[in-house]
Amino acid sequence: MSYEVVGITVLWIFLYGYLIVASIDFGAGFFSYYGTITGKKHIIHRVIERYLSPVWEVTNVFLVFFFVGIIGFFPDTAFYYGTALLIPGSISIILLAIRGSYYAFSTYGAKDNKFYMFLYGATGLLIPASLSVVLTISEGGFIQIDGDSVTILYDKLFWSPYSWTVVFLAIVSVLFISSSFLTYYASKAKDQPALDILRNYALAWSVPTIMISLLTFLALSEHNPRHFENMLSIGWVFGLSFICFLGAVYLIWKKKYFGFAFILIMVQFALAFFGYGFSHLPYLLYPHITIYDGFTNPAMATALIVAFIAGLFLLIPSLYLLMRLFLFDGKYVEGRSGKK
Repeated sequence: MSYEVVGITVLWIFLYGYLIVASIDFGAGFFSYYGTITGKKHIIHRVIERYLSPVWEVTNVFLVFFFVGIIGFFPDTAFYYGTALLIPGSISIILLAIRGSYYAFSTYGAKDNKFYMFLYGATGLLIPASLSVVLTISEGGFIQIDGDSVTILYDKLFWSPYSWTVVFLAIVSVLFISSSFLTYYASKAKDQPALDILRNYALAWSVPTIMISLLTFLALSEHNPRHFENMLSIGWVFGLSFICFLGAVYLIWKKKYFGFAFILIMVQFALAFFGYGFSHLPYLLYPHITIYDGFTNPAMATALIVAFIAGLFLLIPSLYLLMRLFLFDGKYVEGRSGKK
C-alpha cells in the first residue's frame, strides 16, 4: 500500500470519528433547544446534559487532526481549498466559537437563556451544513482557477441540486445519529419518559435520512457521473449499509437492544462514508487534485503516518476511559451521587 493511500485512509478514519462524535453533540444541542420550545426540556435535558458535560471538550480533536493532516500530507490542498473556502470556513469557525461560548458560559446561567439556547440549537444544524460544502466542492464544477487565483462559484453552488441534497443530508444525518445515541443513553439511564421522546425522534428522522441519501445519489449521478459509476461498482457496500439501517430502525421500533441498534447505525455510516471516500479516489478535488499530486516527501509522510497512528491509539483509549469512568458509569448515567 502506497504512502498516499495510507495517509488518506488515516485521515478518513479521523474524519469518520468526527462525523459520529460531532453528530451526537450537534444533534443534542438541537434537541435541547427543541425541548425548550415544546415544553419537554425538563424531560430530556437531564439526559442530554449528562452526556455533553464530559464530552464537548474533546469533540473537535478529530477535526483538528484531520485538517492538520490534510495540509501535512497534501500541501496543494491549501492552495485550492484555502482560498475557495475562506468564506464558508470562516462561517464554520464563527459557529464553532458561538457553540464553544455557550458551553463555556453555561455554568453561569446561559443555558437558561432562551436566546443562548436558540444559538446553541441553531449551530447544531448550521455547522454540519457549512462543513458539508467541502464535500460538495470536492466533486468539481464549483471552482474556477485562473493562474494563481482560485475562485468559488457561489452562484453555481447555490443553484446546484447536488449542493442542497448534501446540506440536507448532513443535517438529517446529524439528527438521526444523535437521537439514536441519546435513545440508547436514556435507556442506560433508566429514564423512561426521556427514552420515549428520544425514541420517537430517532424513528422520525430515520425516514428523511434514507430518502435524502437516495436523492443525493441521484443528484451525484447528474453532477459527477464518473464518481457515481465508481459507487455503483461497489454497490454492495451501500447495500450492506442499507441493511444495517433497516436493522437499527427495527430494533428501535421494537424497543429493544438500543445499544446494538446504535452500533448498527455506526456501521451503516462507516460503510457509506468509506464507500463514498473509496469511490472518490484518487481525487481530492475533481479534476484538479489527486492523492498523488503534490504529496509530501517520503520522510515527512512516514513521520506523519507514525504520529497520526500514535495519536489514534492514544485517542481511542482516552475515549474509552471517558466513557467508562463518566458516560457509562452506573451512578453518573442515572444521575445519582456517589454517596449512599
